[in-house]
Amino acid sequence: MAKTNSFNRFDVVSDDSDHSYLSSKKSGAHRFSNSGSEVFKKIMKEWRILEQNLPESIYVRVYEKRIDLLRAVIVGAAGTPYHDGLFFFDISLPPDYPNHPPDIHYRSFGLRLNPNLYASGRVCLSLINTWEGRKCEKWNPKQSTLLQVLLSIQALVLNEKPFFNEPGSDFFGRALVEKKSQAYNENAFALTCQTTIYLIRKPPKNFEIFVKGHFSERAHAILRACNVYVNGRARVGYYSIDGSCSSPPIARVSDKFKNWIQKLYPQLVKEFGIAGASLGTYVEQLNIHESSEKQQETDQKKKGIFKSITKRIKQALGLKKSDQNGNEAIKAHKEKRLNKGSSG
Repeated sequence: MAKTNSFNRFDVVSDDSDHSYLSSKKSGAHRFSNSGSEVFKKIMKEWRILEQNLPESIYVRVYEKRIDLLRAVIVGAAGTPYHDGLFFFDISLPPDYPNHPPDIHYRSFGLRLNPNLYASGRVCLSLINTWEGRKCEKWNPKQSTLLQVLLSIQALVLNEKPFFNEPGSDFFGRALVEKKSQAYNENAFALTCQTTIYLIRKPPKNFEIFVKGHFSERAHAILRACNVYVNGRARVGYYSIDGSCSSPPIARVSDKFKNWIQKLYPQLVKEFGIAGASLGTYVEQLNIHESSEKQQETDQKKKGIFKSITKRIKQALGLKKSDQNGNEAIKAHKEKRLNKGSSG
């Protein structure tokens, strides 16, 4: 299995047959044939920027016959509920590019795992004028680039607390907001796992080797994360590939999430095996140590009862000690008076 580090971050390919914008009426393919046009020159400049500046977590393919089309994949970052996942975006440049921003379609498989990424594939982002924002956040024909768009999706959309991307998320009280944010992270992680299964089964063209190589390498980390999360050893989104956790050791998760991951886990194991991952001791059964959220509450109550009993015992022992000291003091006082009387 080819390693992902041998997969070029930028490359020109020929097969565009499954691109979302291949037959789009907005396509300006016929206008890009003139290599002397300003649009052609701008696109070639964009290619150079991407080739020279893409980070390790973003990969792009452009097409030799359709230079108005691109495909990009973003690797989910550590510290987010999207960690180790892959997120594909098909891009189309308008005929008057860069006077208008690119059109972007998220390959969602019908799943909604982020407020800015719709199940229909719509991407809401200020930089491409599909979401509200200040003027400085909107597309600027003189300054904005495709690289900026991809970096914005990675940093602003696929972030550590996607719930706060939702309009009006700050309407609720702080405690309720955090609870809703945690629930959204659970949902986002589970849907990322579901997306992983779909991607292995049907990877986008020109990324087949990359998809299999990526999930072959990350299989252990994803399966470990499933175990860690359902057993409450880390808050969803905070498990890193090196096995460390950046959240409190106990993090309560919903029964809905546990049941969801239980169903997805054997499918993940199967697909990772097909992708070429060496799974070793991993089996298709998810090992849940704590049965439910109610069990955690019961454990907390038992702990409280134990503390209460311990406190009472200490108080009782302290009282006995106090009584013993008091009796000894009275006895000493009586002896002192007797001695004083005999000496008079």
